Formats: sequence, structure tokens, C-alpha cells
Amino acid sequence: MTMDYEAAAAQVTAPGERFEVQPIDVGGITYKAFVNTLPSLRDLFAMAHGRADTTFLVYEDERWSFTDVGTKVAALGHALVERYGVQQGDRVAIAMRNYPEWVVSFAAITSVGAISVSLNSWWTEDELDFALGDSAPKVLIADVERLDRTAASCERLGIRVVGVRTDRDLPHVDHWDDVVIAGNPLPDVAVGPDDDATILYTSGTTGNPKGAVSTHRAVLQALLGFACRAAIQALRRPEEASPVDTAGVFILIVPLFHVTGGVAVMLSCYAAGLELVMMYRWDAERALELIERERVTNFVGVPTQSWDLLESPRFAEFDTSSLLSVGGGGAPAPPELVKRVSANFRNGRPSIGYGLTETNSYGPGNSGTDYETHPTSTGRGTPILEIEVRDTELRPVPVGELGEIWFKGPHLIRGYWNRPDATADVFVDGWFRTGDLGRLDDEGFLYVEDRVKDMVLRGGENVYCAEVEAAIYEHPDVYEAAVFGVPHERLGEEVATAVYPKPGRTLTAADLTGHLTGRLAPFKIPTRITIVDGQLPRNAAGKILTRQLRDELAADAGV
Repeated sequence: MTMDYEAAAAQVTAPGERFEVQPIDVGGITYKAFVNTLPSLRDLFAMAHGRADTTFLVYEDERWSFTDVGTKVAALGHALVERYGVQQGDRVAIAMRNYPEWVVSFAAITSVGAISVSLNSWWTEDELDFALGDSAPKVLIADVERLDRTAASCERLGIRVVGVRTDRDLPHVDHWDDVVIAGNPLPDVAVGPDDDATILYTSGTTGNPKGAVSTHRAVLQALLGFACRAAIQALRRPEEASPVDTAGVFILIVPLFHVTGGVAVMLSCYAAGLELVMMYRWDAERALELIERERVTNFVGVPTQSWDLLESPRFAEFDTSSLLSVGGGGAPAPPELVKRVSANFRNGRPSIGYGLTETNSYGPGNSGTDYETHPTSTGRGTPILEIEVRDTELRPVPVGELGEIWFKGPHLIRGYWNRPDATADVFVDGWFRTGDLGRLDDEGFLYVEDRVKDMVLRGGENVYCAEVEAAIYEHPDVYEAAVFGVPHERLGEEVATAVYPKPGRTLTAADLTGHLTGRLAPFKIPTRITIVDGQLPRNAAGKILTRQLRDELAADAGV
């Protein structure tokens, strides 16, 4: 018999247990928090580096043990302090693709009490210039592509630069191998839970992005939150348990500068001593090769990447039986994808999580049987995470009613870098306003319907894009779809969609309309349907750029 969720959570978080929860005070706000967290990320890395020659990072044909990584972390930390004069609270920026040096850099920066600034490696020269000026790092660690894009900014701002994996001799750039000298010890720096650890820039849709600042406590609480959720599920459904502490291999398919890649995947593996397989870039067939070669157990990405795996013409050629969990987060997953994951992976069960940059990627999660029986829900939280759904007057709504989702917990960022106005807009008495619309059911499952700002308001009727997308994905010829609103003179907005058919399939607007008729109310069926001949545009995290599609469609129509 399956254990009740509340009973399992109470057992796992009881006094004396690993995930014991007690109230704590942070800045005058009381949170429910895990008692058994380490003081800082420095302590977490020191513990992990003691795992001797156990493989930690696999990058192409390179294999880095925890000892290898620890030696380089110490050497880089030494250089940051002794060579570059980095002190506690200084910023050090990272701008590179997913290389092992990214992981080393992050660990070294936070181990000496500096703040790691994760820069989006897809950014243009102007976007990088903004972030460098905003965060004012003392040092930038970058690969060759980012060296070119940041050269003028670093010279103007007086930022010291370390170049990674480059043979080019560039002015004012030190080579990694000349800086990271094996044998140099990590400086003895006291780092505490309330010290700032990270700045991750949110992907701003208008204006410049905001730097989300997390403390060491916030990141560590999020990491224990992931582990606690897995422990609760293992107690409830031991047959579905995924490796957490002693086994397991994760594949890194999202950027490390994104909170999912940097916290949910990389730091979770660091903390639990798990192998992390890194990809040069996302490619479904290459991912299938690595899953087979490295016996990968956990696949964490955005829903489009799970879809890419299943749609690969070579999917059946590879052994994916090692996979136990297939999913991720970052965007709603259509129920059709949940069904396909369950049906096409021998041992892999579907999963999804709902986390944001501001929550250090940790939020409600859904997996296995719970996900199959609640395929439109992002799942339940764990005891440190308080969830409320509120109306426009900021009052909690009854169970089942729609409103804005609010979170509270010790894993939240402390605010936005140099943006007290933006911080005050979304943080109220310790609660974070997500900007997402959703509802809670009587079992505690959370359903995310849409972004507050992305919901289409058509002639006074609310249309939730995720609901429409889910219906579109049920069409057997659809590969990708995005739904959004475009201006309409009479209705205010009308529902539009861009759809990419599966290769070799033919799909017309009439076909799609016929498919949706009877599945959706008439006002929800898109009246503007664009069939495209290539995959929809995505950002660095793999999310479909719906706003770009909306703007392009509106421009084509002369709106």
C-alpha cells in the first residue's frame, strides 16, 4: 500500500532525521528550514573533494575525478586571492559554454567568499557589456568566443581576464594553465550562510535583465529540498526511487549559467557524489549516444528536449534502459509528452519540476505514478516550501480557484542586484510573487496555468496558452507548438499559434482547427495559425521564444 504523502513527509522531516525541519529567522522573517545544512558551499565542495578518484565530470573523452576537480578548485581559488586580489563579496564572472572549467570556476569563486556571476553565453556583446557593468566583477573567466565579445568591455571597465581552452595570445588575457597551478592551496577564508554566493541574470523580456542574488544558505536549502523530495517519494513508492546519494549518472543538457543546470543538476551531483556527463552542445542523437555509453540514469532538461529524444530517427538504435527519470522543468509539459515518456522508455518514468531563478530552481515536483495520474500538475512541495494562490487583492483563494502563485521558503534569493525597486515589486513579507497563474487541489498538487502577463485576454475571456498547446500536441503530426496572443482591433487579443510539423508530415491550418474542434471551447481555438518549416526559436535554456514569435507574427500582419 502506498504511504500517504503527508505521513511520508512528516517521517522524513521528523526531529533527528536527515531532513529535520525547524523554524529559523532570516532578516526578521520566519521560515521553515532544514536543520542539517552545511554552513556554506565551501564546506560542500570540501566534503565532495574527499571522494578520491571517483569520477565526477565526463566531458567528451575527458574524465575528471573529484580529486582532479578539487585540486584545480584550490589552485584557482589561490590565484583569485593571491594574484588578482579578490576579497569576500567581490564578484567574479564566468562566461563560457559547458566546460569542466565552468564547474571549477564556480566552486573556486564561492569557496573564497566571492560572488559567482553567471553570464549567459548566448548574449551579444552589448548584453554582456550591460551585465559586466552592472555586476562590476574584478575578474572574468571566459572561453574564446566570450573573450572576443567581452574584450572591449573588460578593457574599459578594468576587469582582469582568464582565458579558458584557447591557444591565442590576447592582450590583457591570462591563460588558464598559467593561472591554475596544481599544488597551490585554497586560501583559508571563513564563509557563512548569510554571505552572498551567486548572481544569476533573469532572462528579461523587456529592458535589461536583473541579477538575482542568492546566499549560501539559499542555495544549500534548495539542494536539500531536491534530496528531501526524493526521500519522500522513495518512502512512498520504493519501486520508483531514483538514485540520490550513492549511485546515478546525470547528463547535463542545459546551460550551467541557467539555474536548472547550475543548481538542480551540477550542484546536486556535486553534493551527492554523482557522475555528471557534460555535452558540448544539445544534440538529441549525441545525447542518446552518451546515455548508452555512460549508463545515464537521470535526464533533466526542458520538455522540448525530451520531445527531441523521442522524435530522433535513431531513438530505437540506442539502449536507454539505464534511464530512471526523464523530465525536467522550465516550461509546462503537454500531457501527450508524459504519456510518450511512460510508453517509450523501458525503465524511465516522467518527471517535472517548477522552479525559477528566484527559487534556486527548487519548487513543487511531480514524478512517476503521481505524474501519470496528474499529468497537468507540476506536483507538490516539501515542508520548507510554503505555497499560496492569491487573488488581485493579495488574499489567498479557496482550493481549486485560480490566482497568482506565491512561494515562501529559505531557498529564495535575497533580492535583485542593485535593484531595490524590482525586489520590492515581487517580495512581500518573505513571500515571492511568481507572476504565474495557477491553482491548488485538495491533495496539494499545484497546477500552473500560464504567466499572468502571457495569458491571452480574448474579448473578455481568459485563454491559457498551456491548455491550448497541450491540445495541439495531441495531433500526431505536431512536433512543436507555441501559443500566444496577438493584438486584435475588436477583441483586444486573438489566439495565435506557430506549429512545426514532424519531418515528412504535412499539416495545414484547417487540419489543426479540425483537430481542436470539440477538444477546446471555440474561443480558445487559434484563429491565427502559422505552419513553419523549421524548429521554433529557443533560448539558451531550450525554452521556445513565444514572445519573439508573437512579435514576428504581429509585424507580418502589420499590427
